[in-house]
Amino acid sequence: MHKVVIVGRPNVGKSSLFNRLLGKRSAVVADVPGVTRDLKEGVVETEKGRFLLVDTGGLWSGDRWEKKIQEKVDKALQDAEVVLFAVDGRAELTPADYEVAEYLRKKGKPVILVATKVDDPKHEAYLGSLYALGFGDPIPTSSEHARGLDDLLEAIWQKLPVKQIDTEPEVAAIRLAIVGRPNAGKSSLLNAILGEERVIVSEEPGTTRDAIDVEFFFGGQRFILVDTAGIRKRPESLVEELAIQRSLRALEEADVALLVIDPFQVGDRELKLANHAMEKGKPTLLVITKWDLVTKEDAPKVRRELKEKLAHLEHLPRVFTSAFTRQNLDKIFREAARLHELNHTRIPTAELNRFVSVWTTKVQMPNFKGKPLKILYATQPEVAPPTFVFFVNHPEFVTRAFENYLKNRIGEDLGLKEIPFRLLFRGRRQETP
Repeated sequence: MHKVVIVGRPNVGKSSLFNRLLGKRSAVVADVPGVTRDLKEGVVETEKGRFLLVDTGGLWSGDRWEKKIQEKVDKALQDAEVVLFAVDGRAELTPADYEVAEYLRKKGKPVILVATKVDDPKHEAYLGSLYALGFGDPIPTSSEHARGLDDLLEAIWQKLPVKQIDTEPEVAAIRLAIVGRPNAGKSSLLNAILGEERVIVSEEPGTTRDAIDVEFFFGGQRFILVDTAGIRKRPESLVEELAIQRSLRALEEADVALLVIDPFQVGDRELKLANHAMEKGKPTLLVITKWDLVTKEDAPKVRRELKEKLAHLEHLPRVFTSAFTRQNLDKIFREAARLHELNHTRIPTAELNRFVSVWTTKVQMPNFKGKPLKILYATQPEVAPPTFVFFVNHPEFVTRAFENYLKNRIGEDLGLKEIPFRLLFRGRRQETP
C-alpha cells in the first residue's frame, strides 16, 4: 500500500489534518504542543485508491521527547512515498519550520507543502512567505472547514508512483485494544511483540497520549494492535482527559480487549475497565505483565493475591507475560483469536430450545399469584456479543435470580462463560380475540 507521512513542527495542525483526511476523529487534538509523540496510522479511502497515512510527533519540539520523536519520524520516512510538510498558514515561519524544511531536503522524498488553518480564502494572500521553504506552491487547507482537501488529495495522487493493483483479498483483522492504568506496561508489551521500539516508553505515567494502531500478523491471522493512553480516575490535564476518552473509544471499537495488569499494582481501576469492556460486549483477556520481576518463590503468593483482588473477574482467561523475557507473548494472540471466535458463536435455534427445555425442568419457575413463568421459545439473533432472546408469557415475571440462573447455564452448558453475552425477554404477541 502507498504510504504518505505528515511532518512538521509542533502545533501546526498535523493531527487535525490527519483526522480530516481519514474522515473521522482518530487522533487526539488539543491546542498545546506535543500532544502527538508516537506514530499514528490510518487508511485513507479515495476514488483513485487507498493509501496509508501516518501522523507524526512535532519535530524540533525543544522538550525531553525531541530525540525520541525524531527517531520515530526517521523510521516513518524510510519507506514513505510522499511527505506532507505541514506549516501553520496563519503564523509567521519559525526557525523550527526552516529546520524541518532542511531535514526533509536531506531525506530526498517527494514533498507537498501544506498550509494549515487557512479558514478563509482571503488569508491565502498571506502565504507568500512559505515559498522561502523551497517546496514550491503551498496548498491552502482548513481542517476545521474541510477546505482544500480535494486539491491536496489530487496533489498526493500526482506524486504517488503507479503501483500494480493488489487483487489479493484482504484478510479481516482482529482488533485488539491494549488498555490499563498508566505505567502498567502497555507500550512495553507492544514494543516486545513487534520486536522494536514502536512507541515511546518511559517510567513517567502518561507518556502515551493517543491510541496507536499497529498491524501485526500471527499464525496467518491479521491483527490490529491498539496501544492506548493509561486510564486513571482523575485526569491531570485536558490533553490527558482527551486521551482517556480516545482510549475508551478505542476499547469500544475493538474486537477483544487486552487488559494489562501490573501484578504489583491492582485495584478498582482494573475491575472498572473490565466491567466497561464487558458492558460494551467486548471479550476481555487479562494480561499480567512484568512477570519477570516475580521470583519463582514468590509466584504462588502473587498468584493467590491476584486471584483475591480479581475475584470478580475469575471467569476471564489470563496470560502471565513479560515484555523483557517475551514470555507467553504468542499465547496472547492464541487466546485473543479464541475469544474472538467464541464471541461469534451461533447456537442453532433447535439446539438452543432443547437446552431451554432441560434448564426449565431443573429449576422452580418464577410465578406470580399462581401463574408460572413460561418460556415459549428462544433464539439467538446476534453475535459479538451473542444475544439470546427468550419469548415468554409474562416478561414481568422474570426475576433477577432466574435471569442469573439462565446466565450460569448458558455460560456453562454452551461454553460461553469467558465472554459477555446478553439476555432479552420478550412477551408473546397478543392474540386477536
